[in-house]
Amino acid sequence: MKIAIIGSTGQLGTDLMKALQDGYEVLGLTHKDIEVTDYNSCLVLKEHRPDVIINTAAFHKTDLCEDDPIRTFSVNAIGSRNIASISNEIKATTIFISTDYVFDGYKNEPYAETDTPNPINTYGISKLAGEFYTRQNEKHYIMRVASLFGVAGASGKGGNFVETMIAKAKKNETITVVDDMWMSPTYTKDAANIIKKILNARLSFGTYHGANGGYCTWFQFAKEIFKLTGLDASLTPIKTNQLGSKAKRPTFSALRSIELAKYGIQVREWREALRDYLIMKGHIVGS
Repeated sequence: MKIAIIGSTGQLGTDLMKALQDGYEVLGLTHKDIEVTDYNSCLVLKEHRPDVIINTAAFHKTDLCEDDPIRTFSVNAIGSRNIASISNEIKATTIFISTDYVFDGYKNEPYAETDTPNPINTYGISKLAGEFYTRQNEKHYIMRVASLFGVAGASGKGGNFVETMIAKAKKNETITVVDDMWMSPTYTKDAANIIKKILNARLSFGTYHGANGGYCTWFQFAKEIFKLTGLDASLTPIKTNQLGSKAKRPTFSALRSIELAKYGIQVREWREALRDYLIMKGHIVGS
């Protein structure tokens, strides 16, 4: 089976390349190879004719999405439409990476795959549109993840939250982090392995949640980072309304999976995943 990974050098794409190279023929496509917003550029997929196309391309700077909805929808929605359309033509399976931000956060408990999306910002709306376009290909998987951290770092954001916290602590900066926004941290290595398990087992097409188990606030996430690394950080909790962010964000967007559990696929807890990440990055020594 041949698998094409769009965004192969990104944070999730890098771990997908590593996970899937063992057992599959993998084709990595970067932004230089394919521009998902341009249908003609996407025709390169017809040349390679993969059996599975994983689309990790995204415009995910949430506040900038409010400033530039056209670019946001071009990447997250129209890009998804182009990939789904070509997938249909070559009879390939489409995997679209979506987000917890398709939910409004008012449930105040973790969202399952059966919950109804209701995004409250441009980014979330564009990703939900991408989900709808992806479903135009019957052979599809929608994988929702959240608050990603991976060894490669996010190319569009210049790292990830974990590295930002560690860098600030080492510079003895005063750190303020919101303590009223709940989410499910997701280690990209784990998300990639879940996708591999889905493909290996040929699970039913549909939507799955691939975040790590449990949930926390961003402040609690930061506290755990400093606890595990032993860094003495000046950390202060603040409220979301103190950030002055342009985009409205869900206050509780934690995810859980009832669908993966049906197939016996377990997702480890976020603290365990974080510790593994810190070992991989050399921030702490493994036992």
